[in-house]
Amino acid sequence: MNAPGLLIGAARSSSGKTTLTLGLMRALTRRGLRVAPVKCGPDYIDPAFHAAATGRDGVNLDSWAMEAHLIESLAAKVSAGADIVLAEGAMGLFDGAPGGAAGVGASADIAALLGWPVVLIHDVTGQGQTAAAIVRGVAGHDARVKVAGVVLNRVGSERHRRLAGEAIEALGLPVFGALPRNERVSLPERHLGLVQAGETQGLDERLEALADFIEAHVDVDVIVACATIAATSNVIPDASRKRSDRESSVTPDAPVAAVDSRSPAPRASGMTGVVATAPPAQRIAVARDDAFSFFYPHLAQNWRDAGAEVFFFSPLADAAPPEDCDLCWLPGGYPELHAGRLSAAQGFMKGLRRFAQRGWLHGECGGYMVLGRALIDAAGEAHEMAGLLELETSFARRKLHLGYRQARLAADHPLGAVGVRLRGHEFHYATVLREEGAPFALARDAYSDDERPAGLATNGVSGSFFHLLA
Repeated sequence: MNAPGLLIGAARSSSGKTTLTLGLMRALTRRGLRVAPVKCGPDYIDPAFHAAATGRDGVNLDSWAMEAHLIESLAAKVSAGADIVLAEGAMGLFDGAPGGAAGVGASADIAALLGWPVVLIHDVTGQGQTAAAIVRGVAGHDARVKVAGVVLNRVGSERHRRLAGEAIEALGLPVFGALPRNERVSLPERHLGLVQAGETQGLDERLEALADFIEAHVDVDVIVACATIAATSNVIPDASRKRSDRESSVTPDAPVAAVDSRSPAPRASGMTGVVATAPPAQRIAVARDDAFSFFYPHLAQNWRDAGAEVFFFSPLADAAPPEDCDLCWLPGGYPELHAGRLSAAQGFMKGLRRFAQRGWLHGECGGYMVLGRALIDAAGEAHEMAGLLELETSFARRKLHLGYRQARLAADHPLGAVGVRLRGHEFHYATVLREEGAPFALARDAYSDDERPAGLATNGVSGSFFHLLA
């Protein structure tokens, strides 16, 4: 059977989902439990923190971009050999967009599809009993979704905790804990979100501090029991019972519904693993370092399951893509923060130009910018790039571009024949100064049928700001 799962959700962004999720992940991991991490929605940064907290790679699940069978398959694969799956929601629990493959892209869709109860973390800043009205609305909004209980966040005092907590408990919803205001447990941020896990100084100590913080103020045992009990029944454990009286406390000697790690966990439909589709090439080189870190692991796994080989290399280490590969994939990331180093990495740049003469090069977002003529950083300094596409971009003039995208290939491509539709998203601040040539795809957002040219493609080199999800 699959490991039991639990989703951390909220009424809005910046409510404390990441704080609670990372704290729980590390707290359970150091107890000896095998925690499988999941991020709902399109996000590259949070999963790296999840991996650091648990020691296990996770997966992104997105109901707008992915069909239900792919979501179920990925969830089954990540839960194999785990004791519990912890999923971090995105934005508000029901926030999404129309026209999705298996839903609207809301975290609630994932909880409903996989039968995971939701622990709601609610920021009570500026609220007392009104918090109960908001929680009541969230808990009753969608009959498919079971809210198991609530954790209060940014509580100012014991009186504040009682005002909000007792009003919520009067609804019949347990309050699993209350986090006091504490800016010392926050993680550093930059323009696309948190500073990447690999660049966060003292990350392990920060994660330990988060785990200590959650253990001190939240009933971790009863939250875990919610997942195990919900996997077999609709009963939510009583958070008001004393720890010593509880029947469902979790220790490393009594793991939660452990899965036999010798075999993959089955999907509810009887299938296992990721549904394989034709890979874009047989041997695929993927750039991976601090400048090119925005790559979804399930894509590489899907390609491997379909028989392809995937090889990683580091442009910041001045490595060229392996010459025996058929496709070079440059993911997004933060090339604007490393533009000088990339421009000076002539082994990498010359390697790209050589590769373009015999294989296919594709760049997503940051990778797309590196394939262009020039990249202007936030200080206004221009850096020469590979010069394989007629593209110039700038971070000196920033504008946010954000949202789901459906793209239709404008010509035959390793990803498919002309007209094949891809689902993904766009998230960047770059401004395009010049973009000339045939488009890679025709793309539209979730709110319009108006297709517009996206990216460029010429002579075996292509790219766009579009990030592929499915």
